[in-house]
Amino acid sequence: MQLSIFALGIMPYITASIITQLLRVVIPHFETLHKEGQAGQAKLTQYTRYLTIALAVLQSTTLITVARSGQLFGSIANDACRNLVSQEWWAIIIMILTMTAGTGLIMWFGELITERGVGNGMSMLIFTSISATFPNGMWVIKESQGWEVFFLVLAVGLLIVAAVVFVEQSQRRIPVQYAKRVVGRRTYGGSSTYIPIKVNMAGVIPVIFASAILYLPMLLTQFNQPKIGEDPKPWVVWVQNSLVDGDQPLYMLVFFLLVIGFTFFYVQITFNPEEVSDNMKQYGGFVPGIRAGRPTAEYLNYVLMRITSAGSLYLGVIALIPLIALSFFGANQNFPFGGASILIIVGVGLETVKQIDAQLQQRHYEGLLK
Repeated sequence: MQLSIFALGIMPYITASIITQLLRVVIPHFETLHKEGQAGQAKLTQYTRYLTIALAVLQSTTLITVARSGQLFGSIANDACRNLVSQEWWAIIIMILTMTAGTGLIMWFGELITERGVGNGMSMLIFTSISATFPNGMWVIKESQGWEVFFLVLAVGLLIVAAVVFVEQSQRRIPVQYAKRVVGRRTYGGSSTYIPIKVNMAGVIPVIFASAILYLPMLLTQFNQPKIGEDPKPWVVWVQNSLVDGDQPLYMLVFFLLVIGFTFFYVQITFNPEEVSDNMKQYGGFVPGIRAGRPTAEYLNYVLMRITSAGSLYLGVIALIPLIALSFFGANQNFPFGGASILIIVGVGLETVKQIDAQLQQRHYEGLLK
C-alpha cells in the first residue's frame, strides 16, 4: 500500500463515470442530456467531475479512517500504524484535501491529453498505470517459480492477448435496409447498412462491478476485528476464509457468477432493442425478412441475448485468470494477463491505433490498419 498525494488514483473518476451512465436509466434529465449531442455530453461531463470530487472526499476519508484504526497494513503492529496518522482534526482535513486534490489533478491531466493528444486521456492514464505494474507482476512469478514457469506464463499470456483482441473485434452485423422516399424531385433512402452488436458490449464494467461487490466482505471483516484477548466471531472467520482471498474456490465462483450477471444487466441498460426498432421505423428502415416495429425489437433482443451469453462467459473466464495465476503460479494481484487489466490494455491499445490511423488518413498518409 502506498500513501501519497495520488493514493486514490483514477478510481473515483471511473466510479463517477459508471454512476453517471447508470443514472440515465433512473433520471430522465440525464437521458435527455445524453441525446442532446455535444452540449448535453459537456453537461454530463461536468456532473461527472463534481461526482468525482465527492467520491474522492469519501474514499480519502475512508482510507484515513482505516489507517487510524491500524488495519491498513495488515500484519504490522497497530500502534505503529496509528502513529502514521496525526490525530489532530486540522491535520486529517489537510490529508483529505491533499488526496482529493491529487485525484482532481489526475482528472485534469486526463482532460488535457484528451484535448491535445490522441484518444481518451483518462483511458491513456489507466493504460499507463496498468502497464507500469507489468514488470513487477512478471518478476514475482520468476522469483517464486523460476525461468521455466516465467517463459511459460509469458507464452500463455501472448495467446490470451491474441484471443482477447480477436473477441474484442468480433461483432454480429444485423443488416438494415432503408426504403426509398421521393420528396419533390429528389430521392432519399434506398441505402443499406448494419447494426453492429459486439460480443463484449459491456467492456470492463462488469468486472469492476463484481470486484467492488466482493470488496464489501473484506471491508466488513476489517471493521469487526476482535479486541485483544477475544475470539473472532464465527461469521468473520468464515468470510475471511472464503470471500476475502482470491485463491479460494467460493470466491472464484461468486466472482464468476457476478461478472455474468452484471454483463446482462449492463447490456440491457445500454442497448434498448425497442428504442433502436422505433428509430429504424421512424426513418423507414427495416431488417430484411423481419416486420418493422415490435417483431424487429423481439428479433434484436433475441440476437442480443445470444451474443451476450457468449460474451458474459468470455468475460467471466478472463476475469478469473488473475485469480488462477494467484493460486497456481504465486503471482500477485497485479498479474497483467487477465481481468480488467488485459481488457483495458487491449481496448485502449486498439482504440489508440484507430485514432492514429484516422489522423494519418486525414493527412493523406497510409494508415496503420490494413
